[in-house]
Amino acid sequence: MSVEVRIDRDLCESNAVCQQFAPEVFEVRDDDLLYVLQPNPPAESREAVLLAAERCPRQAITVTE
Repeated sequence: MSVEVRIDRDLCESNAVCQQFAPEVFEVRDDDLLYVLQPNPPAESREAVLLAAERCPRQAITVTE
């Protein structure tokens, strides 16, 4: 089952915590902004994405199934 990933830009601090858990989905670039590389990541990334959302210090990541 695939998921959809959204970032609340008002909450996100671009601290790269999510990137540590799912680097194939999240990336903080040289402009210090977080980018979602795969808004609909494959099913095999599901657990990593859910962990990234859980560990986000600002709870800025929403994952819907």
